[in-house]
This record gives sequence, C-alpha cells and structure tokens, in this order.
Amino acid sequence: MEKNGTLVGNLACFVAYGIFGFNIISCKNIALDGNITPMALFCLRSFGATVLFWIWSMFTAPREQIEKKDVWKVAIASFLGLFMTQLSFLFAITKTTAIDASIMCTMSPIMTLVISAIVIKERITWSGILGIILSLIGVLILIFNCVSIRSGADSTSIWGILGMVVNNLCFASYVGIFKPVIQKYSVVTFMKWMFLFSSLMALPFSFGAFKASNLGAVSMAVAWQVLFVVVAATFIAYFLIPIGQKRLRPVVVCMYTYVQPVIAMVIALLLGLDTLNALKVLASVLVFTGVGLVNFVPKKSYICHK
Repeated sequence: MEKNGTLVGNLACFVAYGIFGFNIISCKNIALDGNITPMALFCLRSFGATVLFWIWSMFTAPREQIEKKDVWKVAIASFLGLFMTQLSFLFAITKTTAIDASIMCTMSPIMTLVISAIVIKERITWSGILGIILSLIGVLILIFNCVSIRSGADSTSIWGILGMVVNNLCFASYVGIFKPVIQKYSVVTFMKWMFLFSSLMALPFSFGAFKASNLGAVSMAVAWQVLFVVVAATFIAYFLIPIGQKRLRPVVVCMYTYVQPVIAMVIALLLGLDTLNALKVLASVLVFTGVGLVNFVPKKSYICHK
C-alpha cells in the first residue's frame, strides 16, 4: 500500500509540474499579448479555480469542514501557496525569458530544505550547503548575464529574477510547512477553501485589474491559452500537488520542478521564443548540480516527519 501511495504521489507531481512547464510558455504569451494584466490573469485563475473546486466538491468531496483551529493555517497557506506564488510568477514572467524563469524555478527544493531546517530543525549536510552555494552562483550568473550582456538574456531584468525568488520562497514555505494540515483533509476540501481565501485576497484588486485590461481585444489564440492556464495549470495542477504532498517528502515534491525547465526550454526553443548562450548553459548546470546535491543525500538527512 505504501509503495502504491508513493507511486501515485510521484505520478501526480510529474503530471502537475509537466503542466506547469507548458504554463510558463502560456503565461509568457499572454503577457506579450498585453491585453490582460498580470493581476487580471491571477484573478481569472483564482476565481475560475474557486468555482470549479466548489462545484466539484458538491459531487465528490466528503461532507467535511475545516476545523476552526485550522482556518487561519489554511488562510496563510493560501496566501503563500496561491496568492503570493501565482502573483509573483505572473509579475516575473513579464520581465524574464521563459528559459530564465524555468531555471529559477529549480531553486524551490533548496529553499524548501532551508525553510524546513529552520521550522522543524532538520539538519543540513555539507553536500546540502555546497548545493545551495552552487545554485546561488548560478543565479548570480543569470543576474550578471541580464545586466551586462545584450544578447540572449537581455529581456530578463533583475526585478524579474527577484520576482522568481519571491515565487520560489513562498511556494517552498507552503510545501515545507503545511503538510500536516494538508494530510488532515481531502484534496478537494482543502483546495476549495484555499482558492476561496485566495479569491477573497484578490477581490479588492480585481476591479482595477480588469479595468486596466482590454479583454475585448484578446485574440482567440490567447483566449485558449487563458483557458488552459485556468483549467489545467490551476484547477488540475493544484488538485494533483496535494496528492503528492500527502504521500511524499516536501523536498521530493519540489524536486519535480526539474520537469518544468525541460518542457519549457524545449517548447521555447522550438517556437523561437528564447535562445541559449554559454552563460545560460553554465548557470543551468550550476543550478541543477546544486539542487541535485541537496536532494541526493543520505536518507536520514531528508525532511521526513510523519
């Protein structure tokens, strides 16, 4: 049973992060179109997923309620895992190339390890520390590349990189801290409340966001990509991630960010949306090597508390 549960968790995370790989390209295209602001797209994702999860819960979820003592935890989880994670990503994707954004996404496992060490006092091995240093060097190379070199990464700004750091930090906090709460409830119950809180947070900003957007000028191609972002990259992907969180260690869940750059990079190169250069390759190697060192350590060093 435990082996089957682990297989289901790994499969769920693989599919979810595979969808996120396509999501990077879709969000980039929506941003380049310019008719939908990042906040408006976030509102569409949050409102759309909220409706879908609540409708689905009427037919599939058990009749369970979030305990009063857990309400504030779910609200904070929603702020970190949905509101700040999605909003910072949608902001950053307008200021980074698809490849740079996907490379930055690989920082999540490192941040998860650090956060878990602080919160639950999990020890970090020397290989973990070396991995963190190598990955940070890779990020610094990306910053140097976008500031000093006019080809390849000149469309990536420091603000875009900082946005991706915030994105990774918030999601890593969500994955690393809230597993005990996630395990208490069914996936649909937990996510319907997560997205409800997220929608309430987004509501005050939605009026200005939609007013600043030009929804009437959105092409059919962009509209289909928005639909993909709302249904696949939000509703389906965020349904699958808690399945993995229930069955896998936090670091293992974040490890599936490796699927994102592979998919995003291949699609971006095929469509001519991005280009590779030597420094990007070096930065990628350093980041991947660092993350690998953090993850592939002795089992007793993993974050695993039941």
